[in-house]
Amino acid sequence: MSGLLLGIHVFVCLLLIVVVLVQTGRGAEIGAVFGGGASSTIFGSAGPAGFLAKVTTAVAIIFMVTSLLLTVFTSRPVVKTVVDEVPRQEAPAPRGK
Repeated sequence: MSGLLLGIHVFVCLLLIVVVLVQTGRGAEIGAVFGGGASSTIFGSAGPAGFLAKVTTAVAIIFMVTSLLLTVFTSRPVVKTVVDEVPRQEAPAPRGK
C-alpha cells in the first residue's frame, strides 16, 4: 500500500514541478524589468484564476494529502505476527564419538 502511495506521490511531485514551470509569472513583461507602469498589475486585481492556477492548486492539495498519508503509514509501529510469537527451539547438540 505504501509503495503504491509513494509512486503516486512521486508522480504528483513531478507533475507539480511541470505545472509550476509552465506558468508565466506575474509582472513578467518587459515593462516590469525597467519599473514601468506595466508592472502595476502585480498589486492590482488579477481577475479570475486561470486554468493553470486551478490545476496547480489541485495538484498541490493532492501532494500535501499524499505527504500526510505517507507520514501516517510510516510512523505506525511494526505489527507482530503469529510467527513472531512462536517460541524458538534449540537444535539438538551433535553427539560425540
